[in-house]
Amino acid sequence: MDKQAMREEAERLIRETMERKALVVKQGDTRIMAVCGKCGAPNKVTAPKGVSRVDYVCKECGHKQFTL
Repeated sequence: MDKQAMREEAERLIRETMERKALVVKQGDTRIMAVCGKCGAPNKVTAPKGVSRVDYVCKECGHKQFTL
């Protein structure tokens, strides 16, 4: 089986499963990779659906800030 055939088979299986209502697609929270403005450490911030700016505290230095 080549890649195109495998892709088509996967799409067909997903379509059939969604028609039977056995698979439900939900929209969840967003993970934002933010960089601290003070120390430069990377932080993973979870934002609720529909919100673009979230306040968080840096893991490394404890600086309070907002995501962009």
